[in-house]
Amino acid sequence: MAGNSSRKGAIRKSSKRPQVGSGGQVRRGLAGKGPTPKATEREYHKAHKIAEAKKRAEAKGGQRGRRRTGGDEWIAGRNSVLEALRERVPVTSVYVAEGAERDNRLREVFRIAAENGVGLLEVTRTELDRLTDGAVHQGLAAKIPAYEYAHPDDLLEQAAEAGEAPLVVVLDSITDPRNLGAIVRSAAGFGAHGVVIPERRAASMTAAAWKTSAGAAARCPVAQTVNLTRQIKAYQDAGCFVVGLAADGDLSLPELVADADLARGPLVVVVGSEGDGLSRLVAENCDRLLSIPMAGVLESLNAGVAASVALYAISEARAQH
Repeated sequence: MAGNSSRKGAIRKSSKRPQVGSGGQVRRGLAGKGPTPKATEREYHKAHKIAEAKKRAEAKGGQRGRRRTGGDEWIAGRNSVLEALRERVPVTSVYVAEGAERDNRLREVFRIAAENGVGLLEVTRTELDRLTDGAVHQGLAAKIPAYEYAHPDDLLEQAAEAGEAPLVVVLDSITDPRNLGAIVRSAAGFGAHGVVIPERRAASMTAAAWKTSAGAAARCPVAQTVNLTRQIKAYQDAGCFVVGLAADGDLSLPELVADADLARGPLVVVVGSEGDGLSRLVAENCDRLLSIPMAGVLESLNAGVAASVALYAISEARAQH
């Protein structure tokens, strides 16, 4: 009968033993192992890592950790590196290509680096090309760490610790890092407790912003927020009066500084983007729109200049009251 042949290698189909591939031999392996562990209990799951990070932060006293985005940045070129060191950008190390010509700029870089304890490393030109991603480095480059952003609530806490009414600058889609750096510099110079920027579609604290701030970014914290409108509402809930700079504002800067309660109270100044000004949603959520009176036909100021003018006037008003 087919299937019951006695020849060597034939398969006897009448056997009750499980055949290979039937699953019978691995039945124990298919037995249930209980419910699937929660995501927070699985060591390699993202939820577990987030929970562990939160526990570590709470163990340190519940303080919010500063968030660092991106990796190290590179400044390439002799003039750029020299300017960065002069402006106290937090350079961690300077890289020099082997055989690079020693001119006055390079000598000054060596001097400033030595005075400030910045590491000097000599590498091949090929290695420097790789590190700077092919930028025109002229045999010289500097490495700076990624900026560590504060939490927006930290700015209010800093004001409270100083016994001062909060003065916070919020930037609505400022895309030029030089404008960002200039505003941070003005904020530090006129007594603001920090600057808030959106996480997306806006300039961040890059090497260019650091340079323009002339080192002020080391003294004036910059915070990031996922949702600018939500953060404005949070500041309002905390008792802050929010004004947005706008050419057609219903409140003029002289009127603001003449009002002692507004000038001395918790204040948030919102600065719009370079081309379009305040976005519609942000403008609608400001308590008032603030205009800077202009002489002549000039309609508006650069975002960085407008922020500086407003902060100077507010600073002077707070000093007088």
